[in-house]
Formats: sequence, C-alpha cells, structure tokens
Amino acid sequence: MLGLILRIDHLMTAELAMELDEISPLPQNKPKPLYSTRLDDKLEDCTLRLLEALTTYQETRLLGPSILRELVYRVLTGEQGGSLRAALSQGGHFNRIAKALRQIHAQYEQTLNVAALAEAANMSVPAFHAHFKAVTSTSPIQYIKAIRLHQARLMMIRNGTTAAAASVKVGYESASQFSREFKRLFGRSPTEEVQTSCR
Repeated sequence: MLGLILRIDHLMTAELAMELDEISPLPQNKPKPLYSTRLDDKLEDCTLRLLEALTTYQETRLLGPSILRELVYRVLTGEQGGSLRAALSQGGHFNRIAKALRQIHAQYEQTLNVAALAEAANMSVPAFHAHFKAVTSTSPIQYIKAIRLHQARLMMIRNGTTAAAASVKVGYESASQFSREFKRLFGRSPTEEVQTSCR
C-alpha cells in the first residue's frame, strides 16, 4: 500500500471553495462525516502528474503549484467535495473570513479598514486578525496591499496603464508609497517590472 500526504494551502483552498460557491452554490446541508474513497480517473491522473513533476526541481517549481491547485479542485468537486465545502462554509470562522476575502477581492480599490471588515464578520478586531492570518498566513492589511499591487501590475502589463494611473485605480493616494510597496513585494520598481515583463 502506498500513501501520499499533502499539506494544503489554506488560502488556495478558501479561494477555490469561494469560486466554486459562486458558480454552483451548495444546498444548505450539514457536513457529513468523511470516509475513504477510491480515486476517480481525473484525481488519479492529477496525482500521478504531481508525483512526476516532483521528480525534478524545475517541474516542481514551475508546474507543481498549478497541479496542486488542480488536485484541490478535484477533491472539492469530487465524491466528498460537497461535504468538504459544507464543512468549510459552516466552520464558523472560516466562513466569516471567506466573506471578508470576497469583499476585499470585490472592493480592493475602495477604502477598506480592518475594523469595518471585522465588524462585517461579526468578530472583534483581535479575533478577526487571528482567524484571518490562520486562513491566509498574512495580516488583513498586508493581504489588501498584495491584492492591490497584483491588480496594478496586471493593469500595467496587460493594458499599458502607467504606474501613476494604476496606483490611483487600485486605491493608493500616494504614488511614492505605491512605488515603495510595489518594489518591496516584487523586487523591482513598477517601471522595471513593466520593462522586464514586456521583453
């Protein structure tokens, strides 16, 4: 008998579960106990591809994350996917944090503050901080910054938006602060990032 244990990224799982709920909402059922099941063909194929990718550093680094994401998707949409998603959504704190994540993704360009997000999640600010970090491995403020910076980067690369215009569109009031935080996250200034990506 062979076994494989995978450490799953909570944030990736949360994001996939949220996206699945938007596309095909679950009925309001209680989570069911989990049990052993055979791998279906798609999950088996995905697992084998992951194992093959793990044999080389290059494939592990470049292909591994996307195959792992597919594997989590296959589990969430498989035989026990409904029970897993119900457990996640009814897991109290997870469900509240998932709602906060949805709000951040939908309104990242607006003024978002942690106190308002915590209130919307019906949590105290310290509890919200703790549970948010447990799901995303980062603080709410850092998460909001990362979403804004990633969106700005996409605008600059895909649409040719200037750094100044992109910073305003994603909610920054200071162009210099935007440039500093962009460089801290990506290791390059906005201008350098665009030049490197467009080569």
